[in-house]
Amino acid sequence: MSDEPRPTSAGIGRVLIAVYGILALAALGRSGYQIATKFDEAPVAYSLSALAAVVYVLATIALIARGTAWFRVAVVAIGFELAGVLIVGTLSIIDPMLFPDDTVWSQFGRGYAFIPLVLPVLGLLWLRRVARARRAAAPSSANAEAAA
Repeated sequence: MSDEPRPTSAGIGRVLIAVYGILALAALGRSGYQIATKFDEAPVAYSLSALAAVVYVLATIALIARGTAWFRVAVVAIGFELAGVLIVGTLSIIDPMLFPDDTVWSQFGRGYAFIPLVLPVLGLLWLRRVARARRAAAPSSANAEAAA
Protein backbone atom coordinates (compact mmCIF):
# COMPACT_ATOMS: atom_id res chain seq x y z
CA MET A 1 0.00 0.00 0.00
CA SER A 2 1.29 3.46 -0.88
CA ASP A 3 2.30 5.98 1.76
CA GLU A 4 0.41 8.70 -0.09
CA PRO A 5 -3.21 8.91 -1.25
CA ARG A 6 -2.49 10.71 -4.52
CA PRO A 7 0.88 10.35 -6.25
CA THR A 8 2.32 13.26 -8.19
CA SER A 9 2.62 10.96 -11.22
CA ALA A 10 -1.14 10.48 -11.56
CA GLY A 11 -3.37 12.37 -13.96
CA ILE A 12 -1.82 15.46 -15.52
CA GLY A 13 1.32 14.63 -13.55
CA ARG A 14 2.13 12.08 -16.27
CA VAL A 15 2.14 14.82 -18.89
CA LEU A 16 4.33 17.01 -16.67
CA ILE A 17 6.77 14.12 -16.20
CA ALA A 18 6.95 13.54 -19.95
CA VAL A 19 7.55 17.22 -20.71
CA TYR A 20 10.12 17.55 -17.91
CA GLY A 21 11.88 14.45 -19.20
CA ILE A 22 12.02 15.80 -22.76
CA LEU A 23 13.21 19.20 -21.55
CA ALA A 24 15.84 17.53 -19.36
CA LEU A 25 17.20 15.59 -22.34
CA ALA A 26 17.17 18.69 -24.56
CA ALA A 27 18.90 20.85 -21.95
CA LEU A 28 21.44 18.13 -21.13
CA GLY A 29 22.29 17.67 -24.80
CA ARG A 30 22.54 21.37 -25.53
CA SER A 31 24.55 22.31 -22.47
CA GLY A 32 26.81 19.27 -22.81
CA TYR A 33 27.63 20.17 -26.40
CA GLN A 34 28.17 23.85 -25.56
CA ILE A 35 30.41 23.10 -22.58
CA ALA A 36 32.42 20.53 -24.53
CA THR A 37 32.93 22.64 -27.66
CA LYS A 38 32.79 26.34 -26.80
CA PHE A 39 32.70 26.85 -23.04
CA ASP A 40 35.17 29.76 -23.19
CA GLU A 41 32.76 31.81 -25.37
CA ALA A 42 29.99 32.07 -22.76
CA PRO A 43 30.80 30.14 -19.58
CA VAL A 44 28.00 31.68 -17.51
CA ALA A 45 25.33 30.99 -20.12
CA TYR A 46 26.45 27.41 -20.68
CA SER A 47 26.78 26.74 -16.96
CA LEU A 48 23.26 28.06 -16.41
CA SER A 49 21.97 25.76 -19.14
CA ALA A 50 23.68 22.83 -17.39
CA LEU A 51 22.14 23.91 -14.08
CA ALA A 52 18.72 24.07 -15.74
CA ALA A 53 19.27 20.55 -17.09
CA VAL A 54 20.09 19.24 -13.61
CA VAL A 55 16.99 20.94 -12.20
CA TYR A 56 14.83 19.35 -14.93
CA VAL A 57 16.27 15.91 -14.22
CA LEU A 58 15.68 16.36 -10.48
CA ALA A 59 12.12 17.60 -11.04
CA THR A 60 11.40 14.63 -13.31
CA ILE A 61 12.66 12.14 -10.74
CA ALA A 62 10.86 13.89 -7.89
CA LEU A 63 7.55 13.86 -9.77
CA ILE A 64 7.91 10.14 -10.48
CA ALA A 65 9.00 9.14 -6.97
CA ARG A 66 6.58 8.65 -4.11
CA GLY A 67 6.67 9.95 -0.59
CA THR A 68 6.62 13.19 1.32
CA ALA A 69 10.35 13.84 0.95
CA TRP A 70 10.19 13.53 -2.86
CA PHE A 71 7.13 15.76 -2.91
CA ARG A 72 9.15 18.44 -1.12
CA VAL A 73 12.06 17.94 -3.54
CA ALA A 74 9.63 18.47 -6.43
CA VAL A 75 8.31 21.70 -4.90
CA VAL A 76 11.83 23.03 -4.29
CA ALA A 77 13.15 22.02 -7.72
CA ILE A 78 10.19 23.45 -9.60
CA GLY A 79 10.18 26.59 -7.45
CA PHE A 80 13.90 27.02 -8.12
CA GLU A 81 13.23 26.53 -11.83
CA LEU A 82 10.57 29.25 -11.83
CA ALA A 83 12.87 31.64 -9.96
CA GLY A 84 15.69 30.85 -12.38
CA VAL A 85 13.66 31.44 -15.51
CA LEU A 86 12.25 34.70 -14.12
CA ILE A 87 15.64 36.02 -12.98
CA VAL A 88 17.66 34.91 -16.00
CA GLY A 89 14.83 35.85 -18.35
CA THR A 90 14.64 39.36 -16.93
CA LEU A 91 18.42 39.85 -16.87
CA SER A 92 18.78 38.59 -20.44
CA ILE A 93 16.33 41.24 -21.63
CA ILE A 94 17.65 44.09 -19.45
CA ASP A 95 21.32 43.43 -20.22
CA PRO A 96 21.83 41.02 -23.14
CA MET A 97 25.64 41.33 -22.76
CA LEU A 98 25.41 39.29 -19.54
CA PHE A 99 24.61 36.26 -21.68
CA PRO A 100 26.50 36.41 -24.99
CA ASP A 101 24.77 33.16 -25.94
CA ASP A 102 21.34 31.91 -24.94
CA THR A 103 20.68 29.73 -21.95
CA VAL A 104 17.62 27.52 -21.54
CA TRP A 105 16.11 30.28 -19.42
CA SER A 106 17.18 33.28 -21.57
CA GLN A 107 14.33 35.57 -22.56
CA PHE A 108 12.01 33.39 -20.49
CA GLY A 109 12.78 30.27 -22.52
CA ARG A 110 12.16 31.78 -25.94
CA GLY A 111 14.49 29.24 -27.56
CA TYR A 112 12.32 26.46 -26.14
CA ALA A 113 8.91 27.95 -27.13
CA PHE A 114 8.55 29.50 -23.64
CA ILE A 115 8.04 26.04 -22.14
CA PRO A 116 10.59 26.84 -19.38
CA LEU A 117 8.33 29.71 -18.29
CA VAL A 118 4.99 27.89 -18.45
CA LEU A 119 6.08 24.47 -17.17
CA PRO A 120 7.03 25.43 -13.59
CA VAL A 121 3.78 27.38 -13.17
CA LEU A 122 1.79 24.32 -14.27
CA GLY A 123 4.00 22.09 -12.12
CA LEU A 124 3.48 24.16 -8.98
CA LEU A 125 -0.27 24.33 -9.61
CA TRP A 126 -0.35 20.54 -9.98
CA LEU A 127 1.65 20.04 -6.79
CA ARG A 128 -0.73 22.36 -4.94
CA ARG A 129 -3.67 20.31 -6.18
CA VAL A 130 -2.00 17.07 -5.10
CA ALA A 131 -1.25 18.55 -1.66
CA ARG A 132 -4.88 19.61 -1.24
CA ALA A 133 -6.08 16.13 -2.23
CA ARG A 134 -3.71 14.59 0.29
CA ARG A 135 -4.94 16.89 3.05
CA ALA A 136 -8.56 16.12 2.19
CA ALA A 137 -7.87 12.38 2.26
CA ALA A 138 -5.87 12.44 5.49
CA PRO A 139 -8.83 12.82 7.92
CA SER A 140 -10.78 10.13 6.04
CA SER A 141 -7.99 7.59 6.31
CA ALA A 142 -7.39 8.48 9.97
CA ASN A 143 -11.10 7.94 10.75
CA ALA A 144 -11.09 4.63 8.86
CA GLU A 145 -8.06 3.41 10.81
CA ALA A 146 -9.66 4.45 14.13
CA ALA A 147 -12.87 2.59 13.27
CA ALA A 148 -10.97 -0.60 12.44
